[in-house]
Amino acid sequence: MKVNFLTIFPNYFQPFKDESIINKALNKKIIDINVIDFREFSKNKHKKVDDEIYGGGHGLLLQIEPIDLALESLENKGGYKILVSPQGKTFNQTIANWLSDKKEITFICGRYEGFDERIVDLVDAELSIGDFVLTGGELPAMVMADSIIRLVPGVINKDSYQNDSFQNKGLLDYPQYTRPREYKGKKVPEVLFNGNHKEINEWKLKAQWEKTLKNRPDIIERLENEK
Repeated sequence: MKVNFLTIFPNYFQPFKDESIINKALNKKIIDINVIDFREFSKNKHKKVDDEIYGGGHGLLLQIEPIDLALESLENKGGYKILVSPQGKTFNQTIANWLSDKKEITFICGRYEGFDERIVDLVDAELSIGDFVLTGGELPAMVMADSIIRLVPGVINKDSYQNDSFQNKGLLDYPQYTRPREYKGKKVPEVLFNGNHKEINEWKLKAQWEKTLKNRPDIIERLENEK
């Protein structure tokens, strides 16, 4: 998989590439990450990529031309193109699963007051990571990319994510424990030590539902409505 990031702050992405699972996937050539500073495609002598808002308004908008030219410069025009925006559809595990099959994905990271609306016409999807606003699209783009990349075959062991939260009917993951068996009076559930796999699996499923009901009742409501 190839992942492109269009940004005016390319240094944001160096730590993302240099550490942990992402770095290992790069070294194994399972993925390729390309960071493009779309200021380089500005025809303004000062490399300006934003301007005032027609009709009035606060702040400045990113212009369409530098972003369009940056996309045109990419092989396959960037593959599946995502505009990172708080106005987009909320990213989730289902979307991550679907995008992990793509050969190439491009994230367009916003800044300032937002984008010229015509930029929306250049992309395949407009995605958000939640109902809040950040100073730019770089962090959300890395969050989504990390979620997608870990699902690409060979990046991590498949067993490591098959039972993740949101994978099994959308439920949260069941509680998990390690040593010590007891800490300050808090004990690991005894069922996990009895060797009866049927009982352990039943406990895990029940615990999944209980944890999801406690932390994300909206998921339980959705599952009930789907019946």
